[in-house]
Amino acid sequence: QVQLVESGGGLVQPGGSLRLSCAASGRSFTIYFMGWYRQSPGKQRELVATLTSDTTTNYADSVKGRFTISRDNAKNTVYLQMNSLKPEDTAVYYCNVRGTTATMASFGSWGQGTQVTVVS
Repeated sequence: QVQLVESGGGLVQPGGSLRLSCAASGRSFTIYFMGWYRQSPGKQRELVATLTSDTTTNYADSVKGRFTISRDNAKNTVYLQMNSLKPEDTAVYYCNVRGTTATMASFGSWGQGTQVTVVS
């Protein structure tokens, strides 16, 4: 089992920046997919950004040019740098990591979520 711990959320003004972190821990494992999702009350969880082991990235149209997903393989950590934040970015952000364990068993884990609030 792989556990994910998120951090970095907070309250910011429009135009501000935040950097979210998602650290994976557990026994030896290999990650092949990382993703950030977000959810607001009354809305479905939506995909924000993804990153695969070959460094391929993808972003939702609403965040392109403002958000950047990255990783630190040595730390088993995925980041989401959020710049030029808008009120509509307000949501709970969740990270998702998929990979394989030392025994080649597949796994998928979700972070606990971190609140991002953008208000004037």
